[in-house]
Amino acid sequence: MQMSWDLTRLYDGDNDPKIEIDKKKIGKAVGDFSKKWRKNTEYLVAPKVLRQALDQYEQLSWHFGVSGRPGFYFWLRSELDALDSELKAKTNQLMEFAEKNANSLRFFTLSLSQVSIDQQQKFLNAPELNTYRHFLERLFATAAYRLSEKEENILSLFDQPASYNWIRMTEEFLSAEERTLTMNGREQKKSFSELISLTTDQDKATRDQAATYVNEIVGIHASVAEHELNSILLTHKQGDQLRGFTRPDQSRHLADDVDTQVVDAMLSAVEQQFSLAHQFYRLKAKILKLSQLKYHERGVEVGSLPDDFSAEKSVGLVKKVLGRLDQEFQMIFETMLAAGQLDFLPRRGKSGGAFCAADLPSLPTFVLLNHTDKLRDVTTLAHEMGHAINDELMKKHRHALDCGSTLFVAEVASTFIEDFVLEELATAAKDEQRLAIIMMKLNDDISTIFRQVAAYRFEQELHRQFRAEGYLSKEKIGELFQRHMAAYMGPVVEQSTGSENWWVYWSHFRRFFYVYSYASGLLISKALQAKVRQNPTSIKNVKEFLSTGLSKSPVEMFDQLGLDVTNEDFWLSGLQEVKQLLAEAEILAKKLRY
Repeated sequence: MQMSWDLTRLYDGDNDPKIEIDKKKIGKAVGDFSKKWRKNTEYLVAPKVLRQALDQYEQLSWHFGVSGRPGFYFWLRSELDALDSELKAKTNQLMEFAEKNANSLRFFTLSLSQVSIDQQQKFLNAPELNTYRHFLERLFATAAYRLSEKEENILSLFDQPASYNWIRMTEEFLSAEERTLTMNGREQKKSFSELISLTTDQDKATRDQAATYVNEIVGIHASVAEHELNSILLTHKQGDQLRGFTRPDQSRHLADDVDTQVVDAMLSAVEQQFSLAHQFYRLKAKILKLSQLKYHERGVEVGSLPDDFSAEKSVGLVKKVLGRLDQEFQMIFETMLAAGQLDFLPRRGKSGGAFCAADLPSLPTFVLLNHTDKLRDVTTLAHEMGHAINDELMKKHRHALDCGSTLFVAEVASTFIEDFVLEELATAAKDEQRLAIIMMKLNDDISTIFRQVAAYRFEQELHRQFRAEGYLSKEKIGELFQRHMAAYMGPVVEQSTGSENWWVYWSHFRRFFYVYSYASGLLISKALQAKVRQNPTSIKNVKEFLSTGLSKSPVEMFDQLGLDVTNEDFWLSGLQEVKQLLAEAEILAKKLRY
């Protein structure tokens, strides 16, 4: 089994001559499209002509994009080695190349989005445009917030220095950090991502030492992160003002093809049940025989969990679960493993956390992990493979303009697989280990639902305060952060000294209002899981959903599955499983005399 990415599937190294050849092909494809359609505006009135233009645009999006294979390759390389300055230079050059091409193509979607309401209806009702119907609906929905082509191009050009470079700076500072930790009587160097993982270790000395180093590292970089975050908050504010968005999160909801009212209903439902999180942490503290949990101890494992999940063992377990759900799921996993599309182990310079990376539909999907042999790493693998399976099914069934997922949908795919992995382990476990697994599952549910909603509320207040005051100090940011973390954690979890800076490493806060999708995704996936448990053949409906891509709105997709996400009661019902698991954990804890 390959443990690292095989990027030779893309190129034979950073200086492969095919890179320049492919860049020329991309430039030519973009130039040909622009030359043909910039002055020929017949596509703005005639459905048949628009179909021709969209077909060409779709093929361009399938095979070339704006940076294509070269851009994807160098982005992946930079995720593996954030400290290589020569690599940074090449990545930046590709970003400039991509921006130039994007600006050359922007006229097409911009002009199309601004046709009259009557013309929009004509296009939406035209049979020859049916395959692109929802692409057009989404495009027309953005019309009110679009600027002129020249203005859009300027904003696009300034996105890298105004946002991207700031974000990468903080991430790279953190990825470069290492500390020497004493474990099992031996000194070991650990990367920042490894230290984060160790803050939940069952050995108190280990987790406390790891937390001390994490506090030290984020404290060192808090002043720089303060300036970084204020800069991108200002950029976002100015963009909203130019476009006419009335809420800081409105652009996110528009991009995710979901009504703001749906997101607000989910947030409200979860907030009403914050007491469940409080109850969970009280139980955890009781089991650990602690009067209060320190901030970093909120995720500490309880009881005797298996701790020998090597990459090979994790792969075996996930493969077994995927095969039981659907043979095609397992086949996709095995194919990616054999092709070197997963990178498992942490190392200095490599990006922390985990993600699934998909670009053009014609290019392979890659998964990045930082596997440290814990059970949690198994669920992370399952999570990212949910994304990967989603991507591969869309490539198989959709054209390029419908090949993708909004955040509202993407996190359903990723969380769907996780629970089945834990169920596999819990089914055969005796009471002691079953309690440990249930507590881990509850910990993940609390973190994915309640913690992310609290994080979203933090973001909302962060933007409000920034827009009212003009600048926020690291102390003010830390105060807001701890207030919202305390709201969901309750009195049993201490907002420990140093935790006020943990926003520094939380990268999602730089990709504004992303986090709601984790909560909504898990709550929806729980509903789908229940259907599959009741009737295993309904996995066919789940596969159809995972194959839908952007061809339908999320509300329409879920409505076809019998789920009304517009109703707050739906979100409240999704929390019933959390209540039931918590009740079972309390019974087991009492039985085991905790």
